[in-house]
Amino acid sequence: MKAGSTLRGGLWFLFAVLILYGIAYALDPTAARRAIDRSLALASHLLPVLGIVVLVIFLSNLLLRPDWVRNHLGAGSGPHGWLIATIGGILAAGPVYPWYALLGELRAKGMRTALVSVFLYTRAIKLPLLPWLVHFFGLAYTLIMLGYLILLALPSGLLLERLLGREAPPHERVQRRQAGSSRNR
Repeated sequence: MKAGSTLRGGLWFLFAVLILYGIAYALDPTAARRAIDRSLALASHLLPVLGIVVLVIFLSNLLLRPDWVRNHLGAGSGPHGWLIATIGGILAAGPVYPWYALLGELRAKGMRTALVSVFLYTRAIKLPLLPWLVHFFGLAYTLIMLGYLILLALPSGLLLERLLGREAPPHERVQRRQAGSSRNR
């Protein structure tokens, strides 16, 4: 799929949504106005997050070179790669979807699938909420649960990597197919 056709598809989708809003407005202006207001409210919440995603991806492309990612988070990264992924997952804050974009970029630059899994697995540990967890469940429960989360992240990552193999990320496979089809022309 070419970039131009993706843009056209997005424009067609936008056009279809605008037509549907127009039909809804013709049938019930009050309900359509409520739907538009909700859509604008949702967009106002999502746009700052999307801006942050774009900024984080821009900074990662600027600062994180593929050779650094391969050395520190790639197949030969060793224990420090696991440590970086674990600590990064624990420290990661906010919603998960911006992290998906960043991890996809890092995976395209050579990050191991197992380390992506470890990062996402250890995101379940929320540092700001630990005092609440201790308060409601006790220190022993909290420590055991945290230990399980961290220790089980490692075999889960290895299992996922073994099941998926060393395949390239989906967007990288699409780029390879596009490059191959453009050479065949």
